[in-house]
Amino acid sequence: MSVQNVLNTIKENNIQFVDFRFVDLAGRAHHITLPATEVDADTFVNGVAFDGSSIVGFRGIENSDMVMMPDTESVFIDPFTDHPTLNIMSNIHTPEGDRYDRDPRSIAHKAEEYLQTTGIGTTAFFAPESEFFIFDDVRYESSMNKSFFEVDSDEAAWNTGRKEEGGNLGFKVGVKGGYVPVAPVDAQQDIRSEMVRVMQETGLRVERHHHEVATAGQAEINFRFDTLTKTADNLMKYKYIVHNVARQYGKVATFMPKPLFGDNGSGMHVHMSIFNGDSPLFYEKGAYANLSPIAMHFMGGILHHAPALIALTNPSTNSFKRLVPGYEAPVNLVFSKGNRSAAVRIPIAAVTPKGCRIEFRTPDSTANPYLAFAAMLLAGLDGIQRKIDPVALGYGPFDKNIYELSDEEKREIRSVPGTLDEALNALEADYEFLTAGDVFTKEFIDNYVQVKRNEAKAVAIRIHPYEYGLYFDC
Repeated sequence: MSVQNVLNTIKENNIQFVDFRFVDLAGRAHHITLPATEVDADTFVNGVAFDGSSIVGFRGIENSDMVMMPDTESVFIDPFTDHPTLNIMSNIHTPEGDRYDRDPRSIAHKAEEYLQTTGIGTTAFFAPESEFFIFDDVRYESSMNKSFFEVDSDEAAWNTGRKEEGGNLGFKVGVKGGYVPVAPVDAQQDIRSEMVRVMQETGLRVERHHHEVATAGQAEINFRFDTLTKTADNLMKYKYIVHNVARQYGKVATFMPKPLFGDNGSGMHVHMSIFNGDSPLFYEKGAYANLSPIAMHFMGGILHHAPALIALTNPSTNSFKRLVPGYEAPVNLVFSKGNRSAAVRIPIAAVTPKGCRIEFRTPDSTANPYLAFAAMLLAGLDGIQRKIDPVALGYGPFDKNIYELSDEEKREIRSVPGTLDEALNALEADYEFLTAGDVFTKEFIDNYVQVKRNEAKAVAIRIHPYEYGLYFDC
């Protein structure tokens, strides 16, 4: 969309405000709103200034001026504001006009540009499956003398004995019993459908929605694949809509990977493929799962670099509460046509040559999508360039239940890092693949690691309620 088309959209839709947005290191959106009367063609040349020192992981106060440069391809009308508002995602520049090397969205753009310089292909496509919970109530506190969290859901398994409903209506979702039941067990059909309606209204092509495995309102809505940066933009829009529709219904949605102990967590399985023009590069009929050598090498790069990659795709301490055996969690660094505990799965049902892809199942939605997708692409490209063979390196295929293997067989399988600190150690030891084409800089990686280590330390030094049960009577 041209600048003039954006200005026409503002006029034709009686837009009163224009919301300029950018994404921080953690993947959270921030915004500054201008009256539409203050937006003209020069706004798209000069940008919108903001204070970078107030954003964690950006700049210090001695050098804090930053500029949002709006991307006219990311425009949509906000479906939630009372005053007609146009939302525009922006890239971050320095006051001198240079692309800011800590801007996640600029890193995503650079990854796409790097792909085109390799001669391998022209376009990488991504499709995330981002799961979430819808709760009726959430409470938490961490202070000097108190630490707790409590969530509740009308449909939760722990509410079978609750009286507050004016007579319990039953039909609760059992632990691990929530996968695609019909109403009244699935009590959230309408709220998910409303989320889908709003997503479609804002331009997302939604393919399906359903209740997920866990009790207490776990859900999934799938939207159509797109190119790397556009998919990251779409995921930001998706999360914005999920959060705000839930709020309209008097509920709260969270993409936290493991909000409940003892049931499945929420992942973000990411489907990936590469095309050269209109030609898919991942398909070869008759090969294992119909995967071409390029696809196998791409997958080899993902699995080889996975411990470091996970610092970007699973970047929270809570991520590793999900990555434990027994909850369909993809903790094993292997590939498979069907095993859902494998880090990489190859979908084979109803797949066409253009639909042939690999699915990296380890990520979750605490990831910054711009950084995570860029890192996945770079890991895969490194695998192609170095011809990393996942079979020769022992990554599979593993097409049987990994949990039923003998202890000796299991010892041959690498596992994902067990903590955020372990993943950050792996990233510090294996980061060169990210600096190809100057997509990520070493300075960015060092800064990112420091920010995340601070988060891990903040969690580690706090007293856990469970420790009272273990040690109070010592």
